[in-house]
Amino acid sequence: MAKKRALITGITGQDGSYLAELLLAKDYEVYGFVRRVALEDPEHRLSRLLPFLDRLHLKAGSVDSYASVHEVIADVKPDECYHLAAQSFVSYSFDDEFSTLNANINGTHFVLAALRRLVPQCKFYFAGSSEMFGAADEVPQTETTRFQPRSSYGISRVAGFHLTRNYREAYGMYATGGILFNHESPRRGFEFVTRKITSAVARILAGTATELRLGNLEAKRDWGHARDYVYAMWLMLQQPEPDDFVIATGETHSVREFVEAAFGEVGLDYHKYLVDDSRLYRPAEVNILLGDYSKAKRVLGWAPVVRFEGLVKEMVAADCAAARKAAGL
Repeated sequence: MAKKRALITGITGQDGSYLAELLLAKDYEVYGFVRRVALEDPEHRLSRLLPFLDRLHLKAGSVDSYASVHEVIADVKPDECYHLAAQSFVSYSFDDEFSTLNANINGTHFVLAALRRLVPQCKFYFAGSSEMFGAADEVPQTETTRFQPRSSYGISRVAGFHLTRNYREAYGMYATGGILFNHESPRRGFEFVTRKITSAVARILAGTATELRLGNLEAKRDWGHARDYVYAMWLMLQQPEPDDFVIATGETHSVREFVEAAFGEVGLDYHKYLVDDSRLYRPAEVNILLGDYSKAKRVLGWAPVVRFEGLVKEMVAADCAAARKAAGL
């Protein structure tokens, strides 16, 4: 029996790398859609994939180009397509709304359109975000909560989510949307607040940094582990019918709580190092996001494994180990 073929856009990111590992373990042929510059600088741009790079099939292209997307999909002819590629850093989306909207909306549209034309039987997963809820009317948020995004990133994810649903309803495609709440790991980019915190803890402990600058400490998020969340993505595409699911932990913690827990892991008092920086506040803040994953639990049999304390512990330990290695210790 032939192996299933999976195509992952955004394979070089946190989620893409964990998903690739999962699918390889399940004996898939895994194809990654990457920019050509990544292939020219694998040591840096493919760093998350290096341990299993020899088992992947990487295709150069850009999701910003329909011709490029069409060519890759025509070549791979995937059974499953996980569309993770996006400009996903919310703060950056305020600085460059044009590229965020263009890349995130057009990229999703191009992939869906190419799949419909070339392999309409392919199962499609769209990576939605809790940022779509924005200033939500209700807490916790479910699959039926009204979207009120507060950033161009959130707006672009809402558009992609509705595009996915439209292709499902209008063309009968197997197109599923995951509404994933914040999910982190040691592979998170340094620009994201959780990794900014844990890497700062490691550098302060190593004596190479003296402070941590942050914006709104009271913003609350539902934080889970990316490894758990990519498993939910895979489960969604194994169902008889496509549907949309909230993936979350059902717990919310403030940025301040994350800071306190991270510094506490190494026995430091965060008050001595934390600097409130007004430049890091969002123009339009989302104060609280909290997900209700009861549908995913009921239909997919999914539940988070790693909780808040375990997530913080793992991230701090990984960054401390990296800091010691960098220092030659």
